[in-house]
Amino acid sequence: MKFILVIDHDPFSRTVINDYLSGAYHVLFAASDEEAINIAKHQPLDLILLDMEMPEGNGAEICSLLKETNTTKYIPTILLSSCNQKADIINGLHAGADDYLTKPICENELLARVDTHLRTKDYYADLEKEDLLMLLELSEIISVTRNPKKILTIIVEKMVKAIDVSRCSIIGLNEGGELVVKTSSDLPINQEIKIDLGKYPEIEKALITQQPVVLQDIRTDPLMAPVRDMIEGLTDQAIFVVPIIKKQSVIGTLFLRTASPVREWVSARIFKLCQLVANISGNALENAIIFEAMHSQKKLLEDLALRDSLTGLFNHQHFHTRLEEEFYRAQRYSLPLSCVFADIDNFKHINDHYGHVTGDMVLKQIGRLIDRTLRKSDLAARYGGEEFAGLLPNTSSDGACDFAQRLEDEIGALSIQPLKDKRVSISVGVATYNDGNLSSYQDLVQRADETMYVAKQAKKEIICQ
Repeated sequence: MKFILVIDHDPFSRTVINDYLSGAYHVLFAASDEEAINIAKHQPLDLILLDMEMPEGNGAEICSLLKETNTTKYIPTILLSSCNQKADIINGLHAGADDYLTKPICENELLARVDTHLRTKDYYADLEKEDLLMLLELSEIISVTRNPKKILTIIVEKMVKAIDVSRCSIIGLNEGGELVVKTSSDLPINQEIKIDLGKYPEIEKALITQQPVVLQDIRTDPLMAPVRDMIEGLTDQAIFVVPIIKKQSVIGTLFLRTASPVREWVSARIFKLCQLVANISGNALENAIIFEAMHSQKKLLEDLALRDSLTGLFNHQHFHTRLEEEFYRAQRYSLPLSCVFADIDNFKHINDHYGHVTGDMVLKQIGRLIDRTLRKSDLAARYGGEEFAGLLPNTSSDGACDFAQRLEDEIGALSIQPLKDKRVSISVGVATYNDGNLSSYQDLVQRADETMYVAKQAKKEIICQ
């Protein structure tokens, strides 16, 4: 019987894992890295499960220590981590871990991963040389692919080439709980279709049991009795469904479904090959999801640093960065560049009379309107307080003045509920760089600000320079 060492200080977690594994494996426990290494000196181990939330230090550091110790360096190691420890998981994998599972631990997923890492060489005896080469190639390709949709497509393409199938599909539950074909060998790329679970009892069984489902002859298998009339004209006779078990909500539970016109098609080779592909796919998909989540989180933090928290427009600092870039581009290619400044009239009165909540509402709605009015190539920013700025590349003075007039008219017509019948107005100033009339982007900003001030003194007449 195989020996598995669980490094985990949490008594409840140890009890759960022991319940899952003790029937098939000898399970040993350690509460620290020192205790784990001591156990490994006296008992040869086949697998290590390492909790990332150890009290004495980072799980990645413990993993590194295990991989540097002669008695444990070659033992397969699976990390146990909560979903919010994405960075720790990446560090743990870099430290030498072979795999990871996210908490709460799913029994079927744990058993499947443990089984995968404990397989002997005899397990692969039924596979052909081409199968092993395909698995190696598939692992290499999808390990560097970060797009989950692309990974699914690669899996289907490789499986169709490796085994004699009429169709290979990956089916999953979307965020709305609907069953959809995410990719298939007989569907155009990026086309998803909804399917009725009631018409696919083999998928329903795999969903409920989270175990592979083999149908060697769909015409005689009792499982297909409820849909016998629907499958009467199909050329497929054998179907094999392998669950790719993932708890991540982005992917849901996936199924690798293959179908062949050959009866008794699911041989030991096909069974093992599909399971191996499902395991490789599951790891790659989860890695891709974590990578995307970390990338999105990084992008969100970067975005927060560039944007005004109230209006969602870019902030003063980013406006100046982009203005400098666009000014030098306009100089280099002899292009016009316009800058528009707008200031809300009597905004202090709005705050004093209607309250700051209403004042914030006014700022938000005007910010949205400005952003909606500009082109995609333009940039809108909250410059400060009740002042907004617009950057209009490759736009002449006439074009910028037309935009400013349209903006003034639309804001004047804006209805803001707490103000009732009162209307908000703005003062707008426009400045344009053209043919070297200004020496720097700071001059452009100053000119736009000055014209806006003149417009405010002139009681709403737009000043363009």
